[in-house]
Amino acid sequence: MPHIQLPEGMPGIVGPLAFSPEIAKPLLELAEVLLRGPNTLSSSEREMIAAHVSYRNQCDLCQLSHSAAAAAHLNGNYAVVEQIKVNPEGANVSAKLKALLSIAGKVQQSGTQVSAEDVAWARERGSTDKEIHDTVLIAAAFSLYNRYVDGLATWQPREPEAYREMGEQLARQENVRDRFRNRKKLRGLEGDCNGAYRFNRRIARYSWPDGFQSGNDKTSCSPRGDAAHRTTFLESR
Repeated sequence: MPHIQLPEGMPGIVGPLAFSPEIAKPLLELAEVLLRGPNTLSSSEREMIAAHVSYRNQCDLCQLSHSAAAAAHLNGNYAVVEQIKVNPEGANVSAKLKALLSIAGKVQQSGTQVSAEDVAWARERGSTDKEIHDTVLIAAAFSLYNRYVDGLATWQPREPEAYREMGEQLARQENVRDRFRNRKKLRGLEGDCNGAYRFNRRIARYSWPDGFQSGNDKTSCSPRGDAAHRTTFLESR
C-alpha cells in the first residue's frame, strides 16, 4: 500500500505523477530525451544502462520495464539484458558499453565513486565525452526515478511477462522532439492539470481515456474510481 493516498489503480510512477502533475512534464521529458533522443549511443544501449541502474537499486518496475524495452530493441534477446544487469563484465556486449555500465554502477552508489581512471578506461574503449556525460546523467536520473517509485511504496507488477508489451511500445516510440515539432500542439497544455495529463499521455502513451474528468470552466483532477477506467501503464520513470 502506498505511503500516501495516490490515485487508485495507477501502478508505479503513474500514481505519483498523477498526484503531482506539475512534476510529470519535466520528469517524462527528461526520460524521453535521455533514452530516445538523438544520440550516438543506441536506444537499446541507453535502456540497458537504465535497466542496470534500476536493478542495482532493486526497483522492480523500472528494471523490468526498461529490460523489456532493451530486449525489444534487440529482437527479444532477454538473455543479454539479464547479463548486463547481473554481470556486465561477462555480458556479450561491446567493451565500450561495459565501461559505461561500470561508470553507471558507480554513479548508482555515489557520484564520488567515479574516478578519472574509470573515465580514461571508457575513453580508451571508444566512448566520447558526450556518451560519458549521458551515461552519468541516465544513472543519476534513474536513481531518482527508482527512489521516487519505491520511496512512496507504489504498487508495481512484479512478473516480467507483464512488461513485455510495454517494452515493445517503448522501443517503437518516436522521440519527443519529432512528435512535437509543431510547437502549436503544446499551446494550452500547461495551464491546468488536465492539460498536463493530455501532454503526458501523448509523450508517454498512458491509456486513461476517461480516467480524468474536466468541467466546463475548470478541470477536476480527481481520478474516477471504477476499475474500468484504471490506467494501463506503458512507460516507467
